[in-house]
Amino acid sequence: MAPTPSTEQNFRSNLSQFRWARSVQDDSQQPQASSGGNPFSRFYNAVGGAYVPLRSNERSNEEEAYFALSRWERQVTRLRLLGFGACLLGAGACFFVAFLTLPMIALRPAKFALAFSLGSLLVMFGLDYLLLCRGKVVSRRSDMCNCPECQTWELQPEPSTFAPNSRLSNKDMDPVPPHLRTWTTTNYIMYWISDATNVAVWELASSMLAIGLSWKQALPAIAVGHCIIAVVMVGNGTIGARLHVPFPVLNRSSFGFWFSYFSVISRVVLSMFWFGVQTFTGSECVYQMLKAIWPSIARMPNHLPLSANITTSGMMCYFLYWLIQFPFMFISPQKIRWLFVAKGIIVPIAWLSMLIWSFVKVPFRESKLFQESANVSGSALSWAWLSALNSALGIYSTLAVNITDFTRYAKSERDQYIQLLIIPLAFTFCGFIGIAVTSAGATLYGNVFWDPLTLVNQWNNRAAAFFASFSFCLATIGTNISANSLCAGNDMTALWPKYINIRRGQVICAFIGGWALCPWEILASATGFLSFMNGYSVFLGPFAGIMFTDYWLVHHEKVDVPSMYRPHGRYRYLGGVNWRAALALLVSVTPNMPGLINSINTNIKVGGAVHVFDFAWIFGFFSASFIYYIASVLFPAKQTFFDAVILEDHNKSVEQITINSDPDPEKDSSSDVKV
Repeated sequence: MAPTPSTEQNFRSNLSQFRWARSVQDDSQQPQASSGGNPFSRFYNAVGGAYVPLRSNERSNEEEAYFALSRWERQVTRLRLLGFGACLLGAGACFFVAFLTLPMIALRPAKFALAFSLGSLLVMFGLDYLLLCRGKVVSRRSDMCNCPECQTWELQPEPSTFAPNSRLSNKDMDPVPPHLRTWTTTNYIMYWISDATNVAVWELASSMLAIGLSWKQALPAIAVGHCIIAVVMVGNGTIGARLHVPFPVLNRSSFGFWFSYFSVISRVVLSMFWFGVQTFTGSECVYQMLKAIWPSIARMPNHLPLSANITTSGMMCYFLYWLIQFPFMFISPQKIRWLFVAKGIIVPIAWLSMLIWSFVKVPFRESKLFQESANVSGSALSWAWLSALNSALGIYSTLAVNITDFTRYAKSERDQYIQLLIIPLAFTFCGFIGIAVTSAGATLYGNVFWDPLTLVNQWNNRAAAFFASFSFCLATIGTNISANSLCAGNDMTALWPKYINIRRGQVICAFIGGWALCPWEILASATGFLSFMNGYSVFLGPFAGIMFTDYWLVHHEKVDVPSMYRPHGRYRYLGGVNWRAALALLVSVTPNMPGLINSINTNIKVGGAVHVFDFAWIFGFFSASFIYYIASVLFPAKQTFFDAVILEDHNKSVEQITINSDPDPEKDSSSDVKV
């Protein structure tokens, strides 16, 4: 039996595996496989707590690096946190300095404030970059670029990943391990209560009453729409609760590895756009809060031209809200649930208070909107009701697609079933509150204020105005994080997993969606683009339908999770594209195009084809599901059908899974999976 290697031999052997030490080779070095997720664990395991010095004539970079490792590990986290906190404080200080000197600056004060703040944020990222570069001892080789700058930003993949390399996955894309599955039934209840209490849901009934429906017809449309969306949410959410993978990964099983990026990119663009719109809504909440404290803000002189489509005070409030919202993007999805718990307690109290106020001020029988009847009848009433139903479905049609981004953190599959009940109840009741309070405002002030912030602006009680505006501000933050920035972060992680994780994706979304898209310009002038984004549900319905049908009806809950991470695995189909999904998407979206064009430009007449667009989500979901199911039954992708369910929990490492590859992925495989 060979003699046991000495401690020095083990140390030198492990040390030689690092990139910066590979130039030092001798006969005593034996290659070893890496173990554990910590790149320094080889040192700790080999030395065992007692360091044996090298021979005196070999003291070089090896000894110095060994001691530098421990110092670096202790200091880097502390330095990065200190630098990050200092730069955030600097950003806030620059903003308030600019704000206090606004009266003394005659030229573009808003841009002055913005330049100060963005400059300090750049300092933050620069300092973070320097700290990452300084003393960096271990770095993985880049698959595409070996320059130090790129290696600095590389994310280290977990050793349990199913992807063949770091370009295809990272920690945030991997299946969620059991100890990070923290969402319970209570968290999902609070999540949906918090999402239901936002300005968009408050204003939902306004679009229904505007097309001629009465409140008695609008409320059932809200209830039925959210019952339908709840079924889809739970259906697709169950997949995430079982497999614990994010939407971009799960989507590969139905669309194909590469074609799935179409839906992912669509979600990124949509999330960034609505992030900016919601941020502008939040800035209006901040304005009402500041006005309740300092009424003189309403008289702040405007130094911006009319073409800017925003005032000086508006820009100030926009940046202030953006700055308040920004730190929440650094909270992990496992812990962000506490924000929804806080929002789910505070905001409903404010909404119930406003409901009580409305009934105290104006009795039900005297309320204006409650006494109005429908203005349409016959077939026009039917089409109007279907359009109202589509509005109710469309408001959260995005989450029906990527609900797995949240249910993947469920402790158990049963925890997310409560969505079937809480979604229709919460959204219907919040829609009723919007109608009741708006109706009371119409009776008291003579005008119908569907925007709750405009209604709050009519109040003389400054304390009530502040707390109501604060509740809407908190509601907007929670909705923007959950429905927009987190979704964008997950999707961008799939696009560049080697360099982007959820946190970095959210930061990118905050800058592009919050500033580059200029949401105040879109809301003020780009009505056609706004109509297009509102009509984007023509794609979201088919996306949700294809995912739902593929898992439940075509493959009968039997999927191979490791293959979702491999470009040449089971779900490659033909060149990475599942033509069945492409066909279903084409057939379901095309009939909605005339109505979408008409919504963008009403001068373009499309005749009766516009009615299909009135129920675009329903049509897209069911037509895509039907076409996809028929195509999959008549022309099955045989390599995707098997008897076993392959989950990440059943395998400790990727080496334990062997998938038989076939040169033609559309042909049947003689051997499916060996575990």
